[in-house]
Amino acid sequence: MIGALPDLLIAPVVKAALAEDLGRAGDVTGQACIAPDARLSAVFATRTAGVVCGGACARLAIAELDPSAGFEAIVADGEPASPGTALARVEANARALLAAERTALNLMSRLSGIATLTRDYVAAVAGTQARIVDTRKTTPGLRALEKYAVRCGGGVNHRFGLDDAILIKDNHVAACGGVAEAVRRAKAFAGHLMKVEVEVDSLGQLDEALGEAPDVIMLDNFSLVDLREAVRRAGGRVVLEASGGVTLETVRAIAETGVDVISVGALTHSANVLDIGLDAA
Repeated sequence: MIGALPDLLIAPVVKAALAEDLGRAGDVTGQACIAPDARLSAVFATRTAGVVCGGACARLAIAELDPSAGFEAIVADGEPASPGTALARVEANARALLAAERTALNLMSRLSGIATLTRDYVAAVAGTQARIVDTRKTTPGLRALEKYAVRCGGGVNHRFGLDDAILIKDNHVAACGGVAEAVRRAKAFAGHLMKVEVEVDSLGQLDEALGEAPDVIMLDNFSLVDLREAVRRAGGRVVLEASGGVTLETVRAIAETGVDVISVGALTHSANVLDIGLDAA
C-alpha cells in the first residue's frame, strides 16, 4: 500500500483548479439545466488499462462544492485497473458533481498516466539492481502530486526541490572552475544529513569526482560503453545515476550496465493521461 498524501497538501491544488474552471459565474450550464436540489449518483471508471492514482483529488473536488457528498473509493492508488473498472462511486448534489467533474478527471487522469508510465519503466528493468527515479521536470504546482504518482507506479523520488539535496550540474561546475572544486565547496557547506551529487559528462570528469568522494555521481548522456566503464572505475564506492534521453526502448540496456539509479524526466513531463470517465449510475 502506498502512503496517501494528506488532504491538507492536496486541497490547495484542487481549490485552485476549481476556481480556474468555475470562473466568475460558476457552472452556468448546470444552473440553466438542473434543479438546485437535484441529486446524482455516478461512477468513475477507466476506459483503458493502467495504474490508478488521484482518487483523493476527485473526492476533495466534489466535497469542496458539496460537503454532504458521499464518495466510495473502490480501487486504491497504486493498484492496476483494466478497461471498464469502476474506481469510485459518488452521490452528490447534481450541480456540484457536474461542476467538479472536469477538475476531478483532469487530476485523476494525469496522475494515473504518470503512475502507469512509471510502472512500465519499472517493469522494463526488473531483475537488475537499477531503480527508476523521477526528476524536477514536473508541472508547476503539481510536483507533490506527480511525485506521489511516481511512487504509486513503483518508482522512487529524486529530490523534491532545490532545498533538500545538493546537485551540482554542468553550469555549477563551470561557475566553480571544475568538478573537483565544486564538490569540495559543496561538501564544506553541507550538513551531515545532506547528500552531495555531482553531474559529469565524461570519464575524465568522473575520475575528478571520484577523487572528492561525493555521495552520488550523475552520468549525463553516457554511452553504454562508458556507463559500463564508469561502473568499473567506481567499484561500488559511490552511487551512480544514469541520466539523459532515457526511453522505454533504451532503459533495459542502461540498467544492465550496473548503474544504481536511472532518472527519467519523461515520467512526469511526457506521460499520456489515463482515460477515465464519470458516468451517471
